[in-house]
Amino acid sequence: LFLWLGAGGKFAACVSEILVRETEDETADVQMVTLERNGERMEIELEEYLKGVVGSEMTPSYEMEALKAQAVAARTFVASRNYRVDDSTSSQVYLDDSQLRAAWKEDYEESQQRVAAAVDATRGEIMVVDGEPITAFFFASSGGKTANSEDYYSGELSYLRSVESPWDAEVDSDYVTQFQCSREELGNALGLNAPISVIEDPVRYDSGYVKSVTIGVSFSGREIRETLQLKSSCFTIAVDGDTITFTVKGFGHGVGMSQEGAQGMALEGYGYEEILKHYYTGIQFADVYNS
Repeated sequence: LFLWLGAGGKFAACVSEILVRETEDETADVQMVTLERNGERMEIELEEYLKGVVGSEMTPSYEMEALKAQAVAARTFVASRNYRVDDSTSSQVYLDDSQLRAAWKEDYEESQQRVAAAVDATRGEIMVVDGEPITAFFFASSGGKTANSEDYYSGELSYLRSVESPWDAEVDSDYVTQFQCSREELGNALGLNAPISVIEDPVRYDSGYVKSVTIGVSFSGREIRETLQLKSSCFTIAVDGDTITFTVKGFGHGVGMSQEGAQGMALEGYGYEEILKHYYTGIQFADVYNS
Protein backbone atom coordinates (compact mmCIF):
# COMPACT_ATOMS: atom_id res chain seq x y z
CA LEU A 1 0.00 0.00 0.00
CA PHE A 2 2.78 2.43 0.94
CA LEU A 3 4.68 1.62 -2.26
CA TRP A 4 1.57 2.31 -4.34
CA LEU A 5 0.75 5.55 -2.51
CA GLY A 6 4.32 6.70 -2.24
CA ALA A 7 6.04 6.58 1.11
CA GLY A 8 6.05 10.36 1.39
CA GLY A 9 2.45 10.93 0.34
CA LYS A 10 -0.02 12.71 2.63
CA PHE A 11 -2.48 9.81 2.46
CA ALA A 12 0.27 7.35 3.38
CA ALA A 13 1.20 9.49 6.38
CA CYS A 14 -2.45 9.56 7.48
CA VAL A 15 -2.72 5.76 7.24
CA SER A 16 0.53 5.39 9.17
CA GLU A 17 -0.79 7.68 11.94
CA ILE A 18 -4.01 5.63 12.22
CA LEU A 19 -2.02 2.39 12.52
CA VAL A 20 0.19 3.91 15.24
CA ARG A 21 -2.88 5.12 17.16
CA GLU A 22 -4.49 1.68 16.99
CA THR A 23 -1.30 0.10 18.30
CA GLU A 24 -1.16 2.62 21.15
CA ASP A 25 -4.82 1.99 22.02
CA GLU A 26 -4.24 -1.75 22.15
CA THR A 27 -1.24 -1.23 24.42
CA ALA A 28 -3.23 1.11 26.69
CA ASP A 29 -5.78 -1.64 27.28
CA VAL A 30 -3.18 -3.89 28.92
CA GLN A 31 -2.11 -3.52 32.54
CA MET A 32 0.27 -6.05 34.03
CA VAL A 33 0.26 -7.20 37.67
CA THR A 34 3.43 -8.30 39.45
CA LEU A 35 2.51 -11.23 41.66
CA GLU A 36 4.95 -12.61 44.23
CA ARG A 37 4.25 -16.28 44.72
CA ASN A 38 6.31 -19.06 46.30
CA GLY A 39 9.36 -16.81 46.33
CA GLU A 40 9.04 -15.98 42.63
CA ARG A 41 7.67 -13.01 40.70
CA MET A 42 5.09 -13.54 37.98
CA GLU A 43 3.71 -11.05 35.46
CA ILE A 44 -0.01 -11.53 34.79
CA GLU A 45 -2.40 -9.38 32.77
CA LEU A 46 -4.73 -7.53 35.17
CA GLU A 47 -8.08 -8.91 34.00
CA GLU A 48 -6.76 -12.49 33.94
CA TYR A 49 -5.29 -12.02 37.41
CA LEU A 50 -8.69 -10.84 38.66
CA LYS A 51 -10.39 -14.01 37.46
CA GLY A 52 -8.10 -15.95 39.80
CA VAL A 53 -8.87 -13.54 42.65
CA VAL A 54 -12.64 -13.29 42.30
CA GLY A 55 -12.84 -17.08 41.94
CA SER A 56 -10.86 -17.44 45.18
CA GLU A 57 -12.45 -14.69 47.25
CA MET A 58 -16.16 -15.16 46.49
CA THR A 59 -18.42 -18.16 45.85
CA PRO A 60 -18.96 -18.27 42.05
CA SER A 61 -22.63 -19.22 42.45
CA TYR A 62 -23.35 -15.87 44.14
CA GLU A 63 -25.49 -13.33 42.31
CA MET A 64 -23.80 -11.72 39.30
CA GLU A 65 -24.06 -8.22 40.78
CA ALA A 66 -22.25 -9.40 43.91
CA LEU A 67 -19.53 -10.97 41.74
CA LYS A 68 -19.20 -7.72 39.79
CA ALA A 69 -18.86 -5.77 43.05
CA GLN A 70 -16.12 -8.18 44.13
CA ALA A 71 -14.36 -7.76 40.78
CA VAL A 72 -14.29 -3.96 41.10
CA ALA A 73 -13.17 -4.13 44.73
CA ALA A 74 -10.36 -6.56 43.85
CA ARG A 75 -9.27 -4.48 40.84
CA THR A 76 -9.26 -1.33 42.97
CA PHE A 77 -7.24 -3.02 45.69
CA VAL A 78 -4.48 -4.11 43.32
CA ALA A 79 -4.45 -0.68 41.67
CA SER A 80 -3.96 0.91 45.09
CA ARG A 81 -0.92 -1.35 45.56
CA ASN A 82 0.55 -0.11 42.26
CA TYR A 83 -0.18 -3.53 40.75
CA ARG A 84 2.31 -5.32 42.99
CA VAL A 85 0.80 -7.97 45.28
CA ASP A 86 1.28 -11.43 46.73
CA ASP A 87 -1.30 -14.23 46.83
CA SER A 88 -1.96 -14.27 50.57
CA THR A 89 -4.69 -12.77 52.72
CA SER A 90 -2.36 -9.81 53.37
CA SER A 91 -3.07 -8.83 49.76
CA GLN A 92 -5.65 -10.92 47.92
CA VAL A 93 -5.90 -14.67 47.56
CA TYR A 94 -5.12 -15.76 44.00
CA LEU A 95 -5.59 -19.25 42.58
CA ASP A 96 -4.39 -20.19 39.11
CA ASP A 97 -6.49 -22.17 36.66
CA SER A 98 -5.25 -25.57 37.79
CA GLN A 99 -6.03 -24.73 41.42
CA LEU A 100 -9.49 -23.48 40.52
CA ARG A 101 -10.16 -26.69 38.59
CA ALA A 102 -9.20 -28.69 41.67
CA ALA A 103 -11.36 -26.53 43.94
CA TRP A 104 -14.46 -26.39 41.72
CA LYS A 105 -14.25 -29.95 40.34
CA GLU A 106 -17.38 -30.72 38.29
CA ASP A 107 -18.57 -27.12 38.65
CA TYR A 108 -15.44 -25.74 36.97
CA GLU A 109 -16.95 -24.77 33.60
CA GLU A 110 -19.96 -22.93 35.02
CA SER A 111 -17.96 -21.29 37.80
CA GLN A 112 -15.23 -20.15 35.42
CA GLN A 113 -17.79 -18.65 33.05
CA ARG A 114 -19.57 -16.74 35.82
CA VAL A 115 -16.35 -15.31 37.24
CA ALA A 116 -15.09 -14.34 33.78
CA ALA A 117 -18.42 -12.66 32.99
CA ALA A 118 -18.21 -10.55 36.16
CA VAL A 119 -14.63 -9.49 35.45
CA ASP A 120 -15.30 -8.77 31.78
CA ALA A 121 -18.47 -6.78 32.53
CA THR A 122 -16.52 -4.43 34.80
CA ARG A 123 -13.33 -4.33 32.73
CA GLY A 124 -11.00 -1.57 33.94
CA GLU A 125 -13.42 -0.19 36.52
CA ILE A 126 -12.04 0.93 39.88
CA MET A 127 -13.18 3.10 42.79
CA VAL A 128 -11.41 6.40 43.45
CA VAL A 129 -11.48 9.30 45.89
CA ASP A 130 -9.85 12.54 44.74
CA GLY A 131 -8.75 10.67 41.63
CA GLU A 132 -6.74 8.03 43.51
CA PRO A 133 -7.62 4.33 43.92
CA ILE A 134 -8.98 3.59 47.36
CA THR A 135 -7.78 0.83 49.66
CA ALA A 136 -10.75 -1.43 48.97
CA PHE A 137 -10.78 -3.72 51.99
CA PHE A 138 -13.39 -6.45 52.00
CA PHE A 139 -14.26 -9.33 54.29
CA ALA A 140 -16.72 -12.21 54.58
CA SER A 141 -19.51 -11.18 56.95
CA SER A 142 -20.24 -8.35 59.39
CA GLY A 143 -21.85 -8.36 62.80
CA GLY A 144 -24.72 -6.20 61.53
CA LYS A 145 -22.62 -3.12 60.80
CA THR A 146 -19.24 -2.66 59.19
CA ALA A 147 -16.41 -1.04 61.16
CA ASN A 148 -14.62 2.25 60.67
CA SER A 149 -11.10 1.73 59.35
CA GLU A 150 -9.53 3.04 62.57
CA ASP A 151 -11.58 0.59 64.65
CA TYR A 152 -9.39 -2.27 63.40
CA TYR A 153 -6.48 -0.68 61.56
CA SER A 154 -4.46 2.39 62.56
CA GLY A 155 -5.58 4.94 59.98
CA GLU A 156 -8.85 6.85 59.51
CA LEU A 157 -9.99 6.80 55.88
CA SER A 158 -12.99 8.85 54.75
CA TYR A 159 -14.37 6.09 52.52
CA LEU A 160 -14.12 3.29 55.09
CA ARG A 161 -16.94 4.37 57.42
CA SER A 162 -19.23 2.15 59.45
CA VAL A 163 -22.49 1.39 57.65
CA GLU A 164 -25.48 -0.81 58.33
CA SER A 165 -25.27 -4.34 56.92
CA PRO A 166 -28.38 -6.28 57.98
CA TRP A 167 -28.21 -8.74 55.08
CA ASP A 168 -25.35 -10.76 56.56
CA ALA A 169 -27.42 -12.51 59.22
CA GLU A 170 -29.91 -13.60 56.54
CA VAL A 171 -27.36 -14.85 54.01
CA ASP A 172 -24.49 -16.23 56.11
CA SER A 173 -25.29 -19.83 57.12
CA ASP A 174 -22.47 -19.71 59.70
CA TYR A 175 -23.25 -16.25 61.04
CA VAL A 176 -22.93 -17.08 64.77
CA THR A 177 -20.06 -19.21 66.06
CA GLN A 178 -18.78 -20.03 69.53
CA PHE A 179 -15.43 -20.64 71.16
CA GLN A 180 -15.14 -22.20 74.63
CA CYS A 181 -12.18 -22.58 76.97
CA SER A 182 -11.38 -22.89 80.64
CA ARG A 183 -10.14 -20.04 82.82
CA GLU A 184 -6.66 -21.56 82.83
CA GLU A 185 -6.61 -22.05 79.05
CA LEU A 186 -7.64 -18.44 78.48
CA GLY A 187 -5.00 -17.16 80.89
CA ASN A 188 -2.29 -19.16 79.17
CA ALA A 189 -3.43 -18.10 75.69
CA LEU A 190 -3.27 -14.43 76.69
CA GLY A 191 0.16 -14.85 78.25
CA LEU A 192 -1.02 -14.16 81.80
CA ASN A 193 0.30 -17.49 83.13
CA ALA A 194 -2.55 -17.75 85.63
CA PRO A 195 -6.20 -18.75 85.56
CA ILE A 196 -8.57 -15.88 84.79
CA SER A 197 -10.45 -14.59 87.80
CA VAL A 198 -12.34 -11.53 86.52
CA ILE A 199 -13.59 -10.60 83.04
CA GLU A 200 -15.14 -7.16 82.64
CA ASP A 201 -17.82 -6.31 80.09
CA PRO A 202 -16.29 -5.41 76.72
CA VAL A 203 -16.10 -1.77 75.63
CA ARG A 204 -17.56 -1.47 72.11
CA TYR A 205 -17.36 0.78 69.12
CA ASP A 206 -20.67 2.11 67.77
CA SER A 207 -20.42 -0.62 65.13
CA GLY A 208 -20.74 -3.30 67.82
CA TYR A 209 -17.19 -4.58 67.41
CA VAL A 210 -15.19 -4.87 70.62
CA LYS A 211 -12.82 -1.99 71.26
CA SER A 212 -11.29 -3.40 74.42
CA VAL A 213 -11.92 -5.84 77.24
CA THR A 214 -10.20 -6.13 80.61
CA ILE A 215 -9.18 -9.68 81.50
CA GLY A 216 -6.66 -9.00 84.24
CA VAL A 217 -5.18 -6.39 81.89
CA SER A 218 -6.73 -4.56 78.97
CA PHE A 219 -6.72 -6.18 75.52
CA SER A 220 -8.05 -4.77 72.26
CA GLY A 221 -10.83 -6.63 70.52
CA ARG A 222 -8.42 -7.31 67.67
CA GLU A 223 -5.86 -8.84 70.06
CA ILE A 224 -8.49 -11.14 71.54
CA ARG A 225 -9.75 -12.13 68.10
CA GLU A 226 -6.32 -12.91 66.70
CA THR A 227 -5.01 -14.66 69.82
CA LEU A 228 -8.02 -16.95 70.16
CA GLN A 229 -8.56 -17.18 66.37
CA LEU A 230 -12.14 -15.97 66.66
CA LYS A 231 -13.93 -15.32 63.39
CA SER A 232 -14.36 -11.63 64.21
CA SER A 233 -14.00 -9.10 67.02
CA CYS A 234 -17.78 -8.73 67.27
CA PHE A 235 -18.25 -11.00 70.27
CA THR A 236 -19.83 -11.40 73.70
CA ILE A 237 -18.35 -13.25 76.68
CA ALA A 238 -20.25 -15.50 79.08
CA VAL A 239 -18.78 -17.16 82.17
CA ASP A 240 -20.28 -20.28 83.70
CA GLY A 241 -18.10 -21.63 86.47
CA ASP A 242 -14.80 -22.61 84.87
CA THR A 243 -16.14 -22.38 81.30
CA ILE A 244 -15.76 -19.18 79.28
CA THR A 245 -17.79 -18.88 76.09
CA PHE A 246 -17.15 -16.37 73.32
CA THR A 247 -20.15 -15.95 71.02
CA VAL A 248 -19.07 -14.37 67.75
CA LYS A 249 -21.03 -12.71 64.93
CA GLY A 250 -19.73 -12.50 61.37
CA PHE A 251 -16.34 -13.35 59.90
CA GLY A 252 -13.44 -11.02 59.21
CA HIS A 253 -12.06 -7.63 60.23
CA GLY A 254 -15.29 -5.82 59.41
CA VAL A 255 -13.78 -2.99 57.34
CA GLY A 256 -15.06 -2.19 53.84
CA MET A 257 -17.37 -4.42 51.83
CA SER A 258 -19.09 -7.39 53.42
CA GLN A 259 -19.22 -10.16 50.84
CA GLU A 260 -22.29 -11.73 52.42
CA GLY A 261 -23.83 -8.27 52.57
CA ALA A 262 -23.09 -7.77 48.88
CA GLN A 263 -24.82 -11.05 48.14
CA GLY A 264 -27.81 -10.03 50.23
CA MET A 265 -28.07 -6.68 48.45
CA ALA A 266 -27.80 -8.38 45.06
CA LEU A 267 -30.61 -10.75 46.01
CA GLU A 268 -32.76 -7.69 46.73
CA GLY A 269 -32.07 -6.30 43.27
CA TYR A 270 -29.27 -3.80 43.92
CA GLY A 271 -26.71 -3.31 41.16
CA TYR A 272 -22.99 -3.68 41.77
CA GLU A 273 -22.29 0.06 41.76
CA GLU A 274 -25.06 0.59 44.33
CA ILE A 275 -23.51 -2.14 46.48
CA LEU A 276 -20.07 -0.52 46.27
CA LYS A 277 -21.39 2.97 47.01
CA HIS A 278 -23.09 1.59 50.12
CA TYR A 279 -19.97 -0.02 51.57
CA TYR A 280 -17.43 2.59 50.40
CA THR A 281 -18.49 6.11 51.36
CA GLY A 282 -18.15 8.97 48.86
CA ILE A 283 -16.42 7.00 46.12
CA GLN A 284 -16.45 7.64 42.38
CA PHE A 285 -15.66 5.28 39.51
CA ALA A 286 -12.80 5.47 37.03
CA ASP A 287 -11.30 3.35 34.25
CA VAL A 288 -7.68 2.25 34.64
CA TYR A 289 -7.30 2.11 30.86
CA ASN A 290 -8.50 5.69 30.35
CA SER A 291 -6.99 7.50 33.29
